[in-house]
Amino acid sequence: MTNPSVISVARRGLMLVLSSPSGAGKSTLAQLLLKEHPEMHLSVSVTTRERRPSEVEGIHYHFIKRERFEKLRDAGDLLESAEVHGNFYGTPREPVENALTAGKDVLFDIDYQGTLQLYEKMRTDIVGVFILPPSAHELKTRLERRAEDASGVIEKRLKNARTEIAHWREYDYVLVNEDLNTTFNSLQAILAAERLRRERQLGLPPIVERLDQELASLTD
Repeated sequence: MTNPSVISVARRGLMLVLSSPSGAGKSTLAQLLLKEHPEMHLSVSVTTRERRPSEVEGIHYHFIKRERFEKLRDAGDLLESAEVHGNFYGTPREPVENALTAGKDVLFDIDYQGTLQLYEKMRTDIVGVFILPPSAHELKTRLERRAEDASGVIEKRLKNARTEIAHWREYDYVLVNEDLNTTFNSLQAILAAERLRRERQLGLPPIVERLDQELASLTD
């Protein structure tokens, strides 16, 4: 018996934004999401900070000089930009807009400053998810376990965490990352539901119109 064909509904892509204090797990969750959903488009930010030993140019960030960053920002080529821990970060505009138009989802790993700027420009396209650590002690432990920052940098990140966490109410969803697998499953559920939102399914109107015509022909 032949299986019935699956109707594919064209849709506009969404912008899935993950934010958290440094060390709460958003980058790990982003990596898991891309592995599970290779069809997603990762928004690779530009940054003026130094590359960490574990980071790869063009994969984690585009590492550029401050002068180049300022030129991009001033030309309007960045959807958002922010200063975090004394360094500048920004999201290139063109690849994001191209992906959404093509029906591809774009994943963002950015802080609350960048998220609020994206809200101002493209709110209906954005699904904002804030990741909380289960406790301050666990956050410190994770930062120390990462072993990529000096003690002074870790202390600064812990101080900034209070400011970052204060913005949790501005996000659509908030997840407490106590268990990585549980948090990841919740994140996937959010993605699945948001992909099905009516306003993103651009192909629904012609399907509804066709159904109406078919029903009319059956009842005339």
